[in-house]
Amino acid sequence: MSRPLAASQPLLRTLAQSRPRAQQCQRFLSTARRAASSPSPRLARPILPSSSSSSLQQPRQKCLNLEQRRYKAKTVEEARSRYRTGPFSWKAGVLFVLTSAGLVWYFEYEKKRMQRRRVAEANKGVGKAKVGGDFELVDHDGNAFGSKDLRGRYSLIYFGFTHCPDICPDELDKMARMFDLVEEQRPGSITPVFITCDPERDDPGTLKSYLKEFHPRFLGLTGTYEQIRDVCKAYRVYFSTPRDAKPGQDYLVDHSIYFYLMDPEGDFVEALGRQHSPEQAAKVILEHMKDWRGRWRE
Repeated sequence: MSRPLAASQPLLRTLAQSRPRAQQCQRFLSTARRAASSPSPRLARPILPSSSSSSLQQPRQKCLNLEQRRYKAKTVEEARSRYRTGPFSWKAGVLFVLTSAGLVWYFEYEKKRMQRRRVAEANKGVGKAKVGGDFELVDHDGNAFGSKDLRGRYSLIYFGFTHCPDICPDELDKMARMFDLVEEQRPGSITPVFITCDPERDDPGTLKSYLKEFHPRFLGLTGTYEQIRDVCKAYRVYFSTPRDAKPGQDYLVDHSIYFYLMDPEGDFVEALGRQHSPEQAAKVILEHMKDWRGRWRE
């Protein structure tokens, strides 16, 4: 029993020495509080300069601003939902979707435009077009008409003949529909042209009466045998008309079934075949017109 008591004596001594110090600290704090609450007239409180007081208020103001900007959930469910979503919201999601859709549309549009441009450039030769060229013919009114008269607008050229039993009428109906669709959006931007492959039977009067059954804006062109042969050769059109056909002789003419789209400078752009519907062909023509950066005829 004597050993534990002997060991605890130093501990008791230190506690006894520290107690008066604690009491002194408490007395000092209570005195300071009374002095702050009821200042004596003898001691004047020091006045701090305005700069120091404002510097002391700035941290407190920052803390208040942070507390005001801090999001406060009204309900527990709202707090949980905000915790689950994190920094993202439905507005950010909508903005992301719209931006992505806009970028996809832009790249697809540019891709198709570059494809059309490559097709148009591939159809042009070095210094001379691979399809098409200059010509001098006669229109359905009997007036001289050349390839230069088509400059300044797009032209849609079809080769056929008035005695064609079925293919030419169907294609001319299609051409009329294509022309009307383009005219609805780009009036006066394209000229529909019908060049005969049978100059022996298709004179200007015959062409005029034949074409007005399909569309009043169709332009018919004819010429001599040599002129029509040269035009068909320039446009890579199959030409099988007999040279010395007798008047009244009945015969058929084989020819290519394509619509040749030419730009306002007379260069070949694209061939539209029977695989294109009138709506599809009109869409292709309008897209090429949007890509055109040259001059238009007024």
